[in-house]
Amino acid sequence: MSQDFTLITGASSGIGEALARRLACERRPIALAARRTDRLERLAGELRAQHGVEVQVLTADLTRPGACEALQQEVARRGLVVDWLINNAGFGTHGPFAELPIARELEEIQLNVSALVELTGRFLPAMVERRRGAIINISSVGGFGPGPYIATYCATKAFVLSFSESLAAEVRGTGVHVLCVCPGFTRTEFQDKVDVDTSSIPSFAWMTADQVAEQAIAAVGQRTVLVNGVMNAVAAGLSRHLPASLTTRLVAGMMKPKVV
Repeated sequence: MSQDFTLITGASSGIGEALARRLACERRPIALAARRTDRLERLAGELRAQHGVEVQVLTADLTRPGACEALQQEVARRGLVVDWLINNAGFGTHGPFAELPIARELEEIQLNVSALVELTGRFLPAMVERRRGAIINISSVGGFGPGPYIATYCATKAFVLSFSESLAAEVRGTGVHVLCVCPGFTRTEFQDKVDVDTSSIPSFAWMTADQVAEQAIAAVGQRTVLVNGVMNAVAAGLSRHLPASLTTRLVAGMMKPKVV
């Protein structure tokens, strides 16, 4: 007999892992998808032992052609029903765009945008037919405006924000909920991979992945866009009303690569 599952992409670390841990506390069956099988297996073992929850491990590199279709086929083969889809997988690049390898930028678009759209397209129709379910897309406060030195990242997150808001309007009344989560500065592996001086960011502006996950789960069915943290919500609201030239200069000053 098929069983409802929450499918989380990018579940091996950061916000994806935190979401898995939060949902396991509710004993909600989870399907973890990411490239790093060893991390997924370790997390799955912990969740099973601590909460007695059913956890499926699905190894998938969503930057690869055909990966989304293969993931859907494996879900079907195992008899899983994706009741909630959490599109969390993504990464960001940093630096002057003219100096960045274009292949990596295209991978970023593939994972942050194309895979998210494809997985949504593959699992949403069945949710609408069942008249229940949720799509949770992880964007960023960076999606509210231009982002010099993280240009591709901010552009992909702006797409996710717009796409999610449009989907939410389309499925209203069907029993399916769409939520776009927009974290700000969050303590994850992302900061280890970008060469940005964050020492000027006050400690109260940072959030943990667990805090983001807690707020996200609570917001499902309650709103369409969640900006995590009061300070981030204010900044996101201002960015929609301030001149783009001003926000661009502010972000450029914050994200400019460190001078060694």
